[in-house]
Amino acid sequence: MEILKRNQAGITLLELTIVLVIVGLLLGGVLTGKVLIDLAKIKNFETDFKNLQLFIYGYQDKYGAIPGDDLNVVAHVGGILATTPTGLQGNGVINGNWNSTISTDESFLFWQHIRLAGLVSGSTVITAPTYMPVNVAGGSIGVQGGTSIPANTPINGGPGQTNPIRGIYIICSAGILGKDIKIIDADLDDGNTATGSMMATPTFGYAIGAIATTATAINDEAPYTLCMGI
Repeated sequence: MEILKRNQAGITLLELTIVLVIVGLLLGGVLTGKVLIDLAKIKNFETDFKNLQLFIYGYQDKYGAIPGDDLNVVAHVGGILATTPTGLQGNGVINGNWNSTISTDESFLFWQHIRLAGLVSGSTVITAPTYMPVNVAGGSIGVQGGTSIPANTPINGGPGQTNPIRGIYIICSAGILGKDIKIIDADLDDGNTATGSMMATPTFGYAIGAIATTATAINDEAPYTLCMGI
C-alpha cells in the first residue's frame, strides 16, 4: 500500500526571521521619521523666538524706531500708525497685549510694520484672515513690551508666582505641547518653566497675568503658552 505524503505548508524559521527583520526595519523607519519631525518642529518654535528678536532690532537699526511703536511709520514703510494706547506711540515700548486683536494697538500693528519693512513675509492687510501669524502648531504668536505690573504681564513666575517675566520685550507662542516646552526651555533658558527668561502656562484658559507652571507639573501632552523675555 502506497503511503501518500502531504506537502508541508507553513513558514520556516528562516522566513519568519526575514519577516521580523523587515517589520523591524519598517518600525524603525517610522519611529526615526517621527523623531526627526518632532525635532524639526521644536527647532521651528525656537527659530520663532530668535527671529522675532532680529525683526525688532533690524527695524530699529534701519529706521531708528520700534515696529508697532513707530511714530513715523507712514513715512518709513507706508504702514498704519497705532493710536492705542493713547499717547504712548514713539516711547520705545510695544504697547498692547501680545495676543491683541485690536487693530489700533501697537502689538497688533507690529506685524504690518515688519512685513512692510521687508523683514518677514506675510499679509500687510490688517483685515486679512491670514494677517495674524501662527506657529507650526497653529497657535498664536506675538510680542509686547515688558512690564513690572503682575496683572499686565503675559506671565508671572518666580517665588510666590507674582514676579512678571523680565525683559524689554516679551515674545509669546501658544499651543506648544508640554514635552516640547521642556526641551525648548532647556535649550534656550534654565530648564525651569516657572523661572528665568522663559516661562510656560496652560494655553486653555489663558489670560494676561497668568501664573507660570513649573517643569515638574508640565503635562507632556497638554498645550502650553511659552513666553520669553529679551
